[in-house]
Amino acid sequence: MKVAVLDFGKTNSKLFVFDQDGRILDERRTQPNWVPQGGFSVLDEATLHDWALNAVADAVGSHGVEGLMVSGHGCTFALIDETALTHPILDYEQEPPAEIAARIDRRIPDFAETFSPRLPLGFNYGRHMLWLQEVDPGAFAAAKSILGYPQYWSWRLGGRAVSEVSYLGCHSHLWAPRSQDFSSLVDAQGWRDRMPSFERAGAVIGERHLGGSARPVGIHNGVHDSNAALHAYRRQELGPVTVVSTGTWVVVLNPDCPLDALDQDRDMLVNVDVDGGPVPTIRFMGGREFATISGGWHGEIGLSAIQRVIDAGIMALPSFAPGGPMAGPSGLLVGRTPDAEERAAVALLYVALMVDLSLDLIHSQNTVIVDGGLNAGGLLASLLAQLRPSQAFLQGATLEGSATGAAALAFESVGREFAAEVPEPVHASRFTGLASYRDDWHAFAMDRGIAGAAAGGAR
Repeated sequence: MKVAVLDFGKTNSKLFVFDQDGRILDERRTQPNWVPQGGFSVLDEATLHDWALNAVADAVGSHGVEGLMVSGHGCTFALIDETALTHPILDYEQEPPAEIAARIDRRIPDFAETFSPRLPLGFNYGRHMLWLQEVDPGAFAAAKSILGYPQYWSWRLGGRAVSEVSYLGCHSHLWAPRSQDFSSLVDAQGWRDRMPSFERAGAVIGERHLGGSARPVGIHNGVHDSNAALHAYRRQELGPVTVVSTGTWVVVLNPDCPLDALDQDRDMLVNVDVDGGPVPTIRFMGGREFATISGGWHGEIGLSAIQRVIDAGIMALPSFAPGGPMAGPSGLLVGRTPDAEERAAVALLYVALMVDLSLDLIHSQNTVIVDGGLNAGGLLASLLAQLRPSQAFLQGATLEGSATGAAALAFESVGREFAAEVPEPVHASRFTGLASYRDDWHAFAMDRGIAGAAAGGAR
């Protein structure tokens, strides 16, 4: 059996074909377009749908794919009637007007109920739902179902409308993890009757003939991307682990962290795993910040460039994107002017130091698995292993942990084995002066009055 996984990211959307031994047999990539319409920034859904449908059809024709699974980024919802969207899908990177925000923010439940911090823009998608309901009540009145982003695509590509707990439980304001039920906001706004029945991530929710295949392709219920990465490693029985899932967002998940350690002012929250269990989490927009600091660098970063940056004390101080554990002034580069490769080294060191801080705040003392695109070449993981010598570090055998976890869910749902490669041990880097560089970074951040600049976790 082979499964196609559509991994819909905020910056990049990808299709992978997985065999049962965990190998990626084929892949395709595109970038979603976010366009202005009706006073909002919205997804160009038609273009993305056409790309996805063609990519899946090609995968079915070329590889005999029998199942289609979806992994999707957080913070995004869709309103549908029986056949179509009742409003275009909102871009989560937009802030409601101040006068509307003042009204809707009064309705948001307490952190103690939802474990969703009050975040800007649409980082809590319940907030964007309140905004849209206020300015376009007709879109809500016409909607028969409210779907999470991966559930939208599973439905759009041939499934039925369902809910899924890992997505609803992802800092949405819509879920109460302790009671494992919808939050008080859902009932106060009258949304419960438009939340479809739940299916587990990976469950088959429909069939569709694609790519000229004589047999229909099973459509599987989608999953939140970071929770898919967590599932990919948990299923391998590696013991207690913290997962650092990197992409546009860097999401650090430690199921062993006590809930009372979560600080909503540092972008700490509870995610919910595919079986409804709470997963303490901290995150920041690391991929976006890396791109900003590095000037869009895409090449390799030499070890010598990293050492030069450490020796010269060139560093990036938070923050270069909204949210995260060190909110405060706009990001700043200090030290001499770096060349292009040195800027990329500064950006990677910045991400490493932010992850290091996040691991302290999330009380991580277990094995850490570093996953995703920011660990290309293994440099990020090796920096973290040097910064935290008391912890064991592993890295994904591929950079696609979210897609791999999604594929595993699809195979498991139909009783098929899926033998993904186990993560590999990480060897710590050996840069001179890295610990002092970290200390200086914290001191500079504290001097700028950045919240959360220091943490007291064990290393």
